[in-house]
Amino acid sequence: MTNPRPAEARISIIGAGPGGLTCARILQRHGIPVMVYERDACVHARNQGGSLDLHADDGQLALREAGLLDQFFALARPEGQEMRRFDTDGNVVFRQLPEPDDRYKPEIDRGVLRDLLLDSLAPGTVQWGRALESVDGPTGGPRRLHFSDGGTVETDLVVGADGAFSRVRPAISSAVPHYTGVNFLEARFDDVEERHPGIAELVGHGLATGTDGERALAAQRNSGDHIRVYIVQRVPLHWISEAGLSIDDTAGLRAHLLEQFAGWSPGVLSMIADNDGPYIDRPLFVLPAPHTWEHSPTATLLGDAAHLMPPVGVGVNLAMLDACELALALTRADTVGEAVRAYEGTMLPRSAEWSTALDGAAGFLFDRDDSHEGGDRMRELKEEINR
Repeated sequence: MTNPRPAEARISIIGAGPGGLTCARILQRHGIPVMVYERDACVHARNQGGSLDLHADDGQLALREAGLLDQFFALARPEGQEMRRFDTDGNVVFRQLPEPDDRYKPEIDRGVLRDLLLDSLAPGTVQWGRALESVDGPTGGPRRLHFSDGGTVETDLVVGADGAFSRVRPAISSAVPHYTGVNFLEARFDDVEERHPGIAELVGHGLATGTDGERALAAQRNSGDHIRVYIVQRVPLHWISEAGLSIDDTAGLRAHLLEQFAGWSPGVLSMIADNDGPYIDRPLFVLPAPHTWEHSPTATLLGDAAHLMPPVGVGVNLAMLDACELALALTRADTVGEAVRAYEGTMLPRSAEWSTALDGAAGFLFDRDDSHEGGDRMRELKEEINR
């Protein structure tokens, strides 16, 4: 059994997303060695997805501890806080503009945020192309990491920052994600001001949503003149194959979707039918609420690996706050086990409250009530949880 001091420990983070990289950055700022293992072959192996908002009371707090807050504001888009609601005829029925000095939750592309964090790390911190298969070894340590390339690594602490289908989670928890019944099908639009001006005008600078109560569209402005649209439906998990289609059959999917959204105006339907390139299937999964586990001094989780939230603007923010709190606990504790216990003592109750409050919220975009839109909804939930 080992329980070393954090500065002398072998700390392994699985996953080079915002949570894992934030944790690594803060540890390195305090002189604590760390390695990050990422399944992607290289930094640009895949598109990192759309835009996200970092909140002043969690994601931005983590960036402040990482020494990157000023750089974040130089890259972020405060105007991206604009929110709109449109009806099925394409009329904007609700619009919320940020104040000129509003920095509560500015937008930043996921890829830009990842690059910011990666560039802040010591060279060689991230090992690319290392897909974790499993974790074994005694609870008291050391743990052994088994990778798909046949390699193994012995570690004193493994941190699962590897998302919804975490390979670290089974080492401490039997919980598995379950499908919510809500599917997001992503469509991408490039050079929107020139090639898709109608969509650009309807969406504005931030997020624009529309629903008929049964299905919905959520359009999100990204940097670089891009827009992503998420086509939201309550459908079975394997709805594409059950319709006799495949994700690569773009024309077939378009025809199917146009049937499902019949009655919406042609201008709005262009968000379904005029996309550049193939669709991306993104079914929504969640973990049981609340998700907890018995303490282990040699393994823990953060972000989606610990608490898989519906896409209502809290997932990345909580992941980065988790990462910050775990890293700071490791800088303050006498042993790794003591740090993990302190971190989980704060994180688990918080994530339990959030996951319970958001249980069943995966279909929030079908809600026609504009009074709980976007940031206001999140602020109300935070106030309730903090009471």
